[in-house]
Amino acid sequence: MLCQVTSTTELRRVLYGLPGVDEFGARARAARLATRSVKNESKAAAIDLAISMVDLTTLEGADTPGKVRALCGKAVHTAPGAPTVGAVCVYPDLVKVAVEALADTGVGIASVATAFPSGRAPLAVKLADTRQAVLDGATEIDMVIDRGAYLAGDYAKVFDEITAVKDACGDAHLKVILETGELATYDNVRRASWLAMLAGADFIKTSTGKIQPAATAPVVLVMLEAVRDFAAERGRIVGVKPAGGIRTTKDALKMLVQVREVAGPRWLDPALFRIGASSLLNDLLMQREKLATGVYSGPDYFSLD
Repeated sequence: MLCQVTSTTELRRVLYGLPGVDEFGARARAARLATRSVKNESKAAAIDLAISMVDLTTLEGADTPGKVRALCGKAVHTAPGAPTVGAVCVYPDLVKVAVEALADTGVGIASVATAFPSGRAPLAVKLADTRQAVLDGATEIDMVIDRGAYLAGDYAKVFDEITAVKDACGDAHLKVILETGELATYDNVRRASWLAMLAGADFIKTSTGKIQPAATAPVVLVMLEAVRDFAAERGRIVGVKPAGGIRTTKDALKMLVQVREVAGPRWLDPALFRIGASSLLNDLLMQREKLATGVYSGPDYFSLD
């Protein structure tokens, strides 16, 4: 059920009716959860779960079709017995390359859109960007909100753009990037999370990976609380995708602990939790090999890309 917003005033009433975030409490709880460890007998399963949640990403100006094909190969052929990743995420003009490389693999094809990473473009351009990516075969769209409009208090503009992009997605899932490093406060993170969900987001995502800080533990905690509370109040389940700065197996497993303890076990599923990353997969595979063999593989065993 989406929010029935009839005016900017009504939207502000909903967002400012949310409880404020206890900044100290959020930091303290995130720090406590970070001290918990995954038991050795559960670690192999947790690593495989994390692999299946990775959105393997390349979003550089120097991306080439060859680089995307190599990334897609890595997404599918992770390691013997290991799962494939959740999706490969690329720029819209490289979606067709990913579609061809990932045919019949079950790996999702995500594409950033809507003037990524700034979000500063006319709505018509954002919609055309989205429609073309979907037409080319993207199964997931990662859109970025206009942070300038949000910080200026023009919530209706942000809401309307998300609903329009959601409509342009058709059957593709919509992940809404909040760029939390530019939102300044945890209250803004909570309100932006609800704004995106009310407008129809299938996922809320922390960051583009181009701005620091990105997916900090307290920010992810606030967003997990938001999807939990939204599900309880509105009856619709929305996923979460942290992205930016998650590079090690230890980082990923800390995220899984947080998901279970804050949102709940239901979110421990690639359909509801993804990790946007470029280098994380290598470390997950190396740690997986260490658990299986008792020794670390050589540095050239896994690709560096």
